[in-house]
Amino acid sequence: MKNKYRLNPQYQEFKNFLFNIREFFLKNTHTIHKARNELKIMKYNDIETVVKAFKIPNVINQFVYSFLRDSKAKKSYVNAIKLKQLDVNTPEPIGYIEFFRFFLLKESFFITKKLEYDFSIREPLRDKRFLQREQILKSFVAFTYELHRKGVYHKDYSPGNILVIKKENVFEFSIVDINRMEFRPINLATGLDNFAKLWLDEETLVEIAKEYAKLASVDEMSAIELLQQSDKKLKNFVNFKRKIRGRI
Repeated sequence: MKNKYRLNPQYQEFKNFLFNIREFFLKNTHTIHKARNELKIMKYNDIETVVKAFKIPNVINQFVYSFLRDSKAKKSYVNAIKLKQLDVNTPEPIGYIEFFRFFLLKESFFITKKLEYDFSIREPLRDKRFLQREQILKSFVAFTYELHRKGVYHKDYSPGNILVIKKENVFEFSIVDINRMEFRPINLATGLDNFAKLWLDEETLVEIAKEYAKLASVDEMSAIELLQQSDKKLKNFVNFKRKIRGRI
């Protein structure tokens, strides 16, 4: 079976691990997430890693990812390298590998160094009694604004993909699930729209819009209105899809 891969030059000792990742992955039982894709914590050379195995695409997408577009594993690695260059926190990329059969993509894996974090942004967003919630939210909005200032648009900016690291009394953030990203100039409407996938209540929406407006030096009410519009549009779309599925 043919393969394509890229290995971070800082982790050349992982070459054997990368080439044999299917066997290592199969034997490992430390799954931390399993849905469409599966993530496992795996140790190699005394370094803890997180390995993401992407679901084998359907036949059409096997062709697409083989000849027309980069695979999700490759995009994850390339985006991680780009984020590191921009000084944006994301788990350290080690490498990716793709396996082909009859010239079509079958299995693919993305490997990072395991990142130690305290919680995801979901907890303080959902729990208004969360300790130091106000400080966390302000720091989170500042982190997001800085992403946008650097031209980083995470297309899956959902609560589980934003990790929080507490260092003494300072909160830092790291982004994961990064195969769907864009690097381009981001205006106010697009920047605020990025918060819509957080699925927030009205009060938290206003808190975030006000803080973002302050950082961007724009009118508060305009920012609130833009974020409310994005939030309503997404929620209406998702609810419409649920109704359609319920009728099928």
